[in-house]
Amino acid sequence: MNKKNRKGLITVIANLKGGSGKSTVTFNLGLWLQMKGQPVVAYDLDPQATLSDVAEVRREEGYAPPLVVYQSQSDLSEQLQIHPGQVLVDVGAANMDAMKQAISVADRVIIPVPPSQPDVWATQRFLGIVDEATTGGKRPELFSFVNRADTHRAVRESDETEEVLGQLPGISLIPHRLFQRTIYRRSLSEGQAVFELSRRSKAVEEFSVFANALFPDIKARSK
Repeated sequence: MNKKNRKGLITVIANLKGGSGKSTVTFNLGLWLQMKGQPVVAYDLDPQATLSDVAEVRREEGYAPPLVVYQSQSDLSEQLQIHPGQVLVDVGAANMDAMKQAISVADRVIIPVPPSQPDVWATQRFLGIVDEATTGGKRPELFSFVNRADTHRAVRESDETEEVLGQLPGISLIPHRLFQRTIYRRSLSEGQAVFELSRRSKAVEEFSVFANALFPDIKARSK
């Protein structure tokens, strides 16, 4: 799943709809990668600045390691390419220009999709944004997954959403869901990753599976 650019690996976590959990995923991935010994920087390109806020909470509470978070810059596409290691970008439709700049230099784009028909429609429209951002350039790898999935087995929306995502052209489905759990909300409010808040929980297990699927080379090297 990995593809190298000139310096680091640029992973954009993006979606056209708010409330998809982009910042939660970005924050936890950043700390998971650092736990694996990876150099990491993150970019918060959303005007709501949730990722910046949670990184500040983490710094104020003295948790280590900190997560270095930059915000939008005029020379964004160039800045994203100067960092070694892992570069994570949290961006949404509220900053469309930055979204397109980030996609234009990304190695891959991860799209978290909550289980609803409107979110599926937004994902389909997002593919058009990717096309606009990469006209004349190289298209990044595109991946989607069901985020904030239903925990009750009788609810079918998560299964239905995952089935549709698997049929979208030009995008690969990550078959590992992240579920709607209180610990993910605590993660943002307390400035800690889910695996720091609880060593033994369903969230820790599912996030580990998800992160290892995104970064299989790192998983192999850490053994």
